[in-house]
Amino acid sequence: MQNFRNYYQILDISKDASVDEIKKAYRKLARQFHPDVNPGSKEAEEKFKDINEAYDILSDVEKRLEYDKFIRYWKPKGIASRMGMRVPDFRNWGDNLSGNGVKSDKNVDVSDFSDFNTFVDQLLGRRREVKTPATATKPKTQSSSVYRPGQKKAVYKATEQELRKDIEARLTLPLEKAYVGGVEKIRLEDGRSIEVNMPRAMVSGQKVRLKNQGIGGGDLYLKITIAPHGFYQLQGAEIFCELPITPVEAVLGGDIEVPTLDGWVRMKLPAGVVSGQRLRLASKGYPDGMGDRGDQLVEIKIVTPKKLSEEELEIYQKLREVERLKPRKDLPV
Repeated sequence: MQNFRNYYQILDISKDASVDEIKKAYRKLARQFHPDVNPGSKEAEEKFKDINEAYDILSDVEKRLEYDKFIRYWKPKGIASRMGMRVPDFRNWGDNLSGNGVKSDKNVDVSDFSDFNTFVDQLLGRRREVKTPATATKPKTQSSSVYRPGQKKAVYKATEQELRKDIEARLTLPLEKAYVGGVEKIRLEDGRSIEVNMPRAMVSGQKVRLKNQGIGGGDLYLKITIAPHGFYQLQGAEIFCELPITPVEAVLGGDIEVPTLDGWVRMKLPAGVVSGQRLRLASKGYPDGMGDRGDQLVEIKIVTPKKLSEEELEIYQKLREVERLKPRKDLPV
């Protein structure tokens, strides 16, 4: 029996590895042998295929259980029957198992299977086996394995539709990218890289459906997370930010520039504004999904200068001499 692959050895993990350990090993090897990292390397390409096949089996609980059931009958040079041992009939595995033993006394003819892939396909229910006499005409769906007169021939007919499965992946976006949308290149855990035209104004927790990008023609759902921003804070449809201003700007007021998701805009700063006071920029927040848009709330933070030029220092000294404000005059102490 050829092409036997020990999936645990391929991922370099133990047979009792956890799901997290399997994922960690797969990601490490997938990055190492990905075709984009090893352009033109056939060896890396084949290794990458083996890694994905191993992960497909071992990351699926049901597939892994089935694989673990029959793997002990395999030897480095083939299945145990080649060493004169009787092998249970795996084709009726579900009916024959009782506890940890095998009740059936049926045998399987190893020559029925052309290679390990065929054997695994049947055990995992990916193909349906049909036996025909050696003299039968070869149907169009028959495998291309070598025929020997006098032997039984196995014919494998692909199922009408591969197992269709929806999958989910996570995508973290900066706020500015989530706001404008557009084309985003995404690398999935199975090694695929796809380009997606993302919608505008996405929010954390939102799911974006990508048709036919799952398993067997299923769909891929991207779960969106908006990364924390250094200046903006998204609060529903409103955007909050803290804007630093100088003491002079606070006293005199006037037009100042404020950053928004649409770029810098002018805002009227009232004279005598104080730290902690909030001003509102109407319709400069985040889209609410219903055609409207929230506001941007600008909280004022007065910043005192740490270093002053001689001219600035002189002006501040004169100001202290003439200013009339006594902020501590009426303290209740």
